[in-house]
Amino acid sequence: MNVRRALVRPLLTGGLLLTLLAAGCGVRPSGVISGRPAQSGASQGIRLYLLWRGQVAVVVRPDKVNQAPSPEVSLALLLAGPQEDERQQGFTSEVPAGLRAVRSAPPTGAVPGSPAAVAGGADGLTVTVTGPVRQLSTDAADQIICTVADAAAQAGQAEYFVPVTIVGSDGARPAVPCSIR
Repeated sequence: MNVRRALVRPLLTGGLLLTLLAAGCGVRPSGVISGRPAQSGASQGIRLYLLWRGQVAVVVRPDKVNQAPSPEVSLALLLAGPQEDERQQGFTSEVPAGLRAVRSAPPTGAVPGSPAAVAGGADGLTVTVTGPVRQLSTDAADQIICTVADAAAQAGQAEYFVPVTIVGSDGARPAVPCSIR
């Protein structure tokens, strides 16, 4: 029986050592890989809707004045595209480069004092931009709609799921609320 123990113990130890060595084969060292940090509680700052891994996602940019941004300011930041640090984290945008907000006449029933490029009315918000809007991808339209609706809700100018109409050089897209819940 001692001979059996003398043979089994080294075999088990050798098998365990071989298993540990083999487990590390094929694994290449890499930097820290992390997902997007989870939002907890109310986020402070300007919320923009960009694309992350093909999905519309909110990005919170720090706000130096600690007050709700106007829909027009948020729209201008969205139209400028992702910042370098956001691009490094994998954020992109389908909003066409060169698209800009333009001043327009407020829609019928507009709330007095509505910003020029984003006007609120009885039927929701209207965003007026340069360039064609009917050919915008669904994601690009969602980025604009959600960014403007979110900013208007933060500023107390509208409900979050207010319908938003995007008007451009080729007409208007139908009014729809933000599809991100």
